[in-house]
Amino acid sequence: MTARRPAFSGVVPPVVTPLTADGDIDVPSLERLVGFLLEGGVDGLFALGSSSETAYLTEAQRTRVLEVVIGANAGQVPVIAGCIETTTNRVIERAAISRESGADAVVATAPFYTRTHPVEIERHFREIAAAAELPLFAYDIPVCVHNKLDTAMLLRLAADGVLAGVKDSSGDDVAFRYLCLGARELPDFAVLTGHEVVVDGALLGGADGVVPGLGNVDPHGYRRLADHAAAGDWAAAAAEQDRLARLFEIVTVAKDTSGTAAGLGAFKTALMLRGIITTNAMSTPMTAYDADQTAAVAALLDRAGLR
Repeated sequence: MTARRPAFSGVVPPVVTPLTADGDIDVPSLERLVGFLLEGGVDGLFALGSSSETAYLTEAQRTRVLEVVIGANAGQVPVIAGCIETTTNRVIERAAISRESGADAVVATAPFYTRTHPVEIERHFREIAAAAELPLFAYDIPVCVHNKLDTAMLLRLAADGVLAGVKDSSGDDVAFRYLCLGARELPDFAVLTGHEVVVDGALLGGADGVVPGLGNVDPHGYRRLADHAAAGDWAAAAAEQDRLARLFEIVTVAKDTSGTAAGLGAFKTALMLRGIITTNAMSTPMTAYDADQTAAVAALLDRAGLR
């Protein structure tokens, strides 16, 4: 088996985008958040992903977020930029902006809104890679784009040098395991799980790292989990994962709202309570957690030893 050496691996949180009460980018809070994540020992930063509210931000806001994250990071860890767009040429346009802003890699989903054939999806990634002039990650998130990326296609693109890695948020653990198996002979190809609560299992199965939204709230916990796994101490890794799984219950506090609003609202509220960001404001039409919901998040933070 070939020794694996992917350039992008470890703990790579998808950076939340703090907002002011009137919906602007809260630059000081974003800078503090990046500093907090770096101090927590992360191995990379994923800007403009789902947890960044990228679908809600204007073009100018997205570029500003990326510039702030890259500036605050100051070259300490790789920055991966989400280029989440409906179609190929729009992704290529965002990839050019990301490259000019100083990103180290870019991420793209399958096309969405349009009805797309698997042959077209493969062409989509090949054309992005040819134009981007940066390493390209495929983002497998069928709940949002309504296409599950085919494992054989991903491995074929990796073998051809088109893809530097996959960020898997599919929830399909069987496909993920086969992706990890296929990646064993592809030393430069990174397989990253988007799970928060079964990271120990993913790492044991061969994943190269994790992109956890909850990592915004507790980067130190995911650092410990990854270090235990790297040392082969799976009992300690499982214990840390159990603590993080209980902390992840913050996303269940909000009722009668979308999964996106429940998750992002929980992360932002927890970060506000921890003093990292100023407000838990959300992009419209989502609403911020109210006082009762905030109190419930606070109680779960207390239980996890984070306040």
